[in-house]
Amino acid sequence: MTSTPLVVLENVNKHFGDLHVLRDIDLTVNSGEVVVVIGPSGSGKSTLCRTINRLETIDSGTITLDGQPLPAEGRGLARLRSDVGMVFQSFNLFAHKTVLQNVTLGPTRVLRMNKAEADARGMELLERVRIGNQANKYPAQLSGGQQQRVAIARALAMNPKVLLFDEPTSALDPEMVQEVLDVMTDLASEGMTMVVVTHEMGFARRAANRVVFMADGQIVEENTPDEFFTNPRSERAQDFLSKILTH
Repeated sequence: MTSTPLVVLENVNKHFGDLHVLRDIDLTVNSGEVVVVIGPSGSGKSTLCRTINRLETIDSGTITLDGQPLPAEGRGLARLRSDVGMVFQSFNLFAHKTVLQNVTLGPTRVLRMNKAEADARGMELLERVRIGNQANKYPAQLSGGQQQRVAIARALAMNPKVLLFDEPTSALDPEMVQEVLDVMTDLASEGMTMVVVTHEMGFARRAANRVVFMADGQIVEENTPDEFFTNPRSERAQDFLSKILTH
């Protein structure tokens, strides 16, 4: 099987004031691949994730999606945002809209889908993330884990080429983490292209095709989960793993 590069970052740099948060980042994510980005806090993981749909601009380097450079603004940027789905740490759902309305808003407004079609697709996606029975509730009536699954369904509703997850479980109570990771694992096994920033090493082991380890704004190491977790090459990764895997 030949792999098609879908997201390509070349020599990407980003500063926040004096802080050099991304240093010469080179990363290629192939179509259908699940890349999990891990590393200590402040290593640039979330910033990296946010540059892929231009929530953060970059100072130098290039990022392409499906062979096209990321547009700077305007209509092209809106189109990019529908091609690149994003699931955040906080769920960002509209409180005054039902679960189903949250999921169908993008397709009806941006993709100009008619209501019946959007509703049918929305229900299908809510079933897929295992909360079809909650469609008519409001976000406040749901647990955090359920809200995050609505957010995943909402991202999927735009038929994105790639899904970005920025620490999607870190705001959840421990008992809800697994239900969200299970849905993400399902998506991974169905061939969804995913870039996942997470602290959940079990998910990285189970669902990733590749683990990218970042520290101090750089990609220090990337490898298969097996290789990375059993045989990290860099001292920085060995140190990181020794701290988190002993708990």
